[in-house]
Amino acid sequence: MDLEISPDLRGTRAEALLRDAVAHAVAHESKWDRAMGDRAGIHHLDPPPWNRLLGPTSPRGPATGVVLHGDRTLCSWGEPLRPDMTFSVAKTYLALLAGVAFDRGLLPDPDEPVALRSRAPGFDTPHNRPITWTQLLQQTSEWEGSVFGVPDQVDRYRAVAYQPVKPTQPKGGPRPLQTPGTYWEYNDVRINQLSLALLHLFGRPLPDVFRSAIMRPSGASEDWQWLGYDNAWVDVAGARIQSVPGGSHWGGGILISSVDQARIGRMLLRGGLGPDGRVLSQDWVDRMLQPCPLAPFYGYLTWLNRNRVIYPDVSEDSYFALGAGSSITWMSPRQEAVVVVRWIESEYANGFFQRIEAALAAL
Repeated sequence: MDLEISPDLRGTRAEALLRDAVAHAVAHESKWDRAMGDRAGIHHLDPPPWNRLLGPTSPRGPATGVVLHGDRTLCSWGEPLRPDMTFSVAKTYLALLAGVAFDRGLLPDPDEPVALRSRAPGFDTPHNRPITWTQLLQQTSEWEGSVFGVPDQVDRYRAVAYQPVKPTQPKGGPRPLQTPGTYWEYNDVRINQLSLALLHLFGRPLPDVFRSAIMRPSGASEDWQWLGYDNAWVDVAGARIQSVPGGSHWGGGILISSVDQARIGRMLLRGGLGPDGRVLSQDWVDRMLQPCPLAPFYGYLTWLNRNRVIYPDVSEDSYFALGAGSSITWMSPRQEAVVVVRWIESEYANGFFQRIEAALAAL
């Protein structure tokens, strides 16, 4: 097992507990083929003809992770510097970009309709016109339409591992739409519509904004990519720009290292502060962690462990960026810790975090 432990922990109970936690993660590595290829993403779960890749994929690395406590790196394992596909962790990164827009005055009120400030197409119908930024960020928008050839219906009746109550109808069925703001549903097409709306709001490629406004101020490296679909090129104020997805459902998305993910997590844990100053306002970070009234386990594209509904053996103030595969960033305010674990079978994540909590308690 390729594991590095902070030298000051050698011979301690905390070291033994960290080793046990990492052994648990490695023993339960994801069953996804490391070559990935056409099986990357989750498009194969969609009804045809939408069960195909639209963007690039890459092979995955081994079971990997890093544990931060304050300014210290307690341990890392696998290939923590390897940029790897990150899937829906990118949704949380879209929420960070919305925060940049909020702090710059481009998006002064998340509860106002998107159509008031963004010139993105798709908000001109009677159903879609009143949809707000908050509804898109909380996945309650019920937005209707297609984004880059994929209709929102593909993800109606969607069930994801971490939602407490799952739909009983087949995924992709013609579920009747509800009034925006009255129904919670995890829907990647609507997330891609949010990304498109943010692109039009900034008027610049979102990866460029993410690099200058989030990654560099958080102390992250330049060794990452945010890739779009082959057909996701749009005209924004006369410039041809590729819109990027909030995940890798149909390929594309963010390739980023575990170390860089942990640096972003530490910035969030510190209320928006990076190593050299403020990255996001405390106001925005608080909004991200405010429970959605319809889904109290969810904030602004961030999973919340209120009442321990996501991970029963993890502290209730914990919050997470979660991606398929599984790729997980765990922020624990109570323990001042950020933990990234990648390529672990989702049903074993709770046991891993439980072991990490025990190790942190032994410091």
